[in-house]
Amino acid sequence: MRGTAAGEHAGCVTWYGAAGYTPQSQSGAMPGRLNGSGRVPDELSLVLAQAAVGATEAVGGYAGGVYLRSRTQGLLRLAVLAGLPVRLFRPWWRMHVNRPFPVAEAYRSGQAVLLGDADEAMRRFPQLMAGLPYPFGSLYAPVVGGDEKFGVLVVLRPATPGHPVDHSDRRRMQTAARRLGTALAELGADGGLVEWDGEPTPVQLPTASAPPVRIGYFDWDLDSGAVTADEELCTILGSEPAGFTGTIEALAAHLAPEDAYGLWAVAAQAATSGGPVSRRMWLRGPDGRLHLLELSGRRTQPPGDGPGSHLTGFLVDLGIGPAVAEATDRLPRGIFSLDRLGRITHINRIAETLLGHSRSELAGRVLWEVLPWFGHPAYEDHYRAALFGYDPVHFMARRGPKEWLTVSLYPGHDGLTATLAPAEEPAYASGSIVRPGPGFGSPTDRASSLYRPVALAIALTEAVTARQVSAVVTEELLPAFGGRQLAIYLLNERHLYLAWETGFPKGFLDRFDGVALDARLPGVETLTSGRPIFFESMERLAAAYPGIPIDADVGARAFLPLIASGRPVGSCILGFDHPRGFSPEERTVLTALAGLIAQALQRAQRYDSEAALARGLQDALLPHRLPVLQFVDTVGRYLPGTQGMEVGGDWYDVVETSCGELALVIGDVQGHGVSAAATMGQLRSAVRAFALSGHDPQEVMSGTNRLLIDLDPGQFASCCYIVLDRESGSTQAVRAGHPQPLLRHPDGRTEVLDIPGGVVLGVDVEASYPVTEMWLEPGAVLALYTDGLVEQPGIDIDLGIERLRSALAKVGSDPLADAADRLILEARQATDRPDDIALLLAARWADVPRQAP
Repeated sequence: MRGTAAGEHAGCVTWYGAAGYTPQSQSGAMPGRLNGSGRVPDELSLVLAQAAVGATEAVGGYAGGVYLRSRTQGLLRLAVLAGLPVRLFRPWWRMHVNRPFPVAEAYRSGQAVLLGDADEAMRRFPQLMAGLPYPFGSLYAPVVGGDEKFGVLVVLRPATPGHPVDHSDRRRMQTAARRLGTALAELGADGGLVEWDGEPTPVQLPTASAPPVRIGYFDWDLDSGAVTADEELCTILGSEPAGFTGTIEALAAHLAPEDAYGLWAVAAQAATSGGPVSRRMWLRGPDGRLHLLELSGRRTQPPGDGPGSHLTGFLVDLGIGPAVAEATDRLPRGIFSLDRLGRITHINRIAETLLGHSRSELAGRVLWEVLPWFGHPAYEDHYRAALFGYDPVHFMARRGPKEWLTVSLYPGHDGLTATLAPAEEPAYASGSIVRPGPGFGSPTDRASSLYRPVALAIALTEAVTARQVSAVVTEELLPAFGGRQLAIYLLNERHLYLAWETGFPKGFLDRFDGVALDARLPGVETLTSGRPIFFESMERLAAAYPGIPIDADVGARAFLPLIASGRPVGSCILGFDHPRGFSPEERTVLTALAGLIAQALQRAQRYDSEAALARGLQDALLPHRLPVLQFVDTVGRYLPGTQGMEVGGDWYDVVETSCGELALVIGDVQGHGVSAAATMGQLRSAVRAFALSGHDPQEVMSGTNRLLIDLDPGQFASCCYIVLDRESGSTQAVRAGHPQPLLRHPDGRTEVLDIPGGVVLGVDVEASYPVTEMWLEPGAVLALYTDGLVEQPGIDIDLGIERLRSALAKVGSDPLADAADRLILEARQATDRPDDIALLLAARWADVPRQAP
């Protein structure tokens, strides 16, 4: 997004409204360079950063950010993150608007979500707390400009147990979001692209405790004794500038005796020395705090040749920081401090020794970048716990093969202070990932070490296909234990077949696909024995199974049996890039998780069977081809959803009635799966039977409604039924709770038809369905569709209908099949389609003689 100034963390915005920057919307020019040092942020990044910082300060938060819409339909991306390290929050960079998280809820509903503490968040959004099990409060406000939704503004702050977010903070949050929405709308109106598809931009928050920096100056003529002091120096020393008499005695009167003597000693050196004198002293001010005095002086004339000795000084008030920094060097433990972005702001001498780097190498650098071993995934949970909570966090870290450190993190508003001390290697540890030992660590530590398994368990409940289960395991289980490779084999007719793999060399696992249960392989034996098998190194794996093909010389492996309700399902292989031990706690957790994975896969296999049946049923019930008739062309399209059961109850049909007219039908049965597909088939058959019998449209709809109530009380369906006289163009239409059809006139004008309708089918046996008469001109196109084509989470359905109307207006003279493909192109390309889609187009030939309706 921007260049990097010297000494600044790459991509980090650390200034707001800096001099010399003029927003593009005001100047009309692209952002230029700021004082010749690095490029300024682009305008979108700056607007988002200012909003995140402003909202965080307004409601007393310690972190904030903005989720912005992306080019992927329904996907929000974290655009800026203020006050927290971006790397540690990678799992939360992407957020689909359908997910059960407060960010998605705020975007969908258009209402602020305010969570005062962890208890309230757990009640409303358990998956949020499974991923971030820390005591914090959070506020989420949708960012809207005009009729356009841009994203969500987020602030994290200390929890207020038992006290909900008050109205003043709600108002401040909503005001900040409203201002951001207005700014983004203006940016979009000026041609800017208001969406985000890259990584988040980190933003530093202003410190809440930074002391004011004041600098005073004095000049002492050592020959005349005259002292000139500026106003700031007098203020620092607690003197009124008007009362300063201009003598060194007046200056020394505000100093402690020991400091005054030190000042006189330096003055004597300057007066008698032929060379320059430079000294640094700490002087205690009237408030007891120490101030840094930088002194310099020299005699410009040889002694006895006249006046020429001057001593000048700068008195710097830095608060208590320098004194504290020096004090940490005297402590017998390593100490370093981090800001909220993970940059090292202070380090004492012992910490330099323990970490093996000098201050110049560490200061200003991001901890896990300059010390990669400190950035191991095993330690990330501890950093997150400290950044979200206010309780100390303790853990053990391995710096080298035999070097261990105890680490304690003490959080504060502006960052963390860490202490280090050498430690003995734990008895249970022989690898690079370590968990807190017995009696070591806070409740926050223990919660953070468990949250990944809990998150995995919750996420598995939402996974319905084997592929979705495998993807959840990849996203949740591997990061929790620092794994890099994953393979899942499923059992079928006493053979194991590879269902999922990631991280292994391409084609390496193919040789194990379809192995029988009598093969001597760890992936087979873990299932047949029902016991997990752990290998701390590849050498141990090779020794236990001589001759087995191995994909790497270095690493570790865990083989887990997948058994559900006593029945074997398959096996799971976890791979690690480095040798590592598995503590008893880890072995227990992995074994338990293997059971959860097995249950999820067992459900997925049942789902796959049912889904295959539903797909076959739906395919059999939908028309494979539409009738080819004179004067009218028809084209139908169907797309299954990509979530849940995938197949639903959407259908379309074209029927030539006994009267020679053409019936156009489209409907949507509530729900998904075999039941919805079966109901759809019954309704389609009923409508077709009524149409072939010559019933008028109102009778067709009323009869279908009564049939559905008799067949399946409690099941609902929407439907639109239009009868077209092919020669005259006269039409009769009825509608039962279905979206209004669209009509494209021959001149390209496209409108949403106003067809009064009744309630959905299956609700009221006495429901009536009025008939609307229209006329379809030669060259006109009629479009019937189900709500999956126009409905998106968090977006008003009217906007979706308007987009479809606009797309239909642009098809021009395209063949009808091409027009249908264009209308569903965006939906076809979407990877996350929550509902199935049906589309039916009907066009009268342009050369039909015009007749009166």
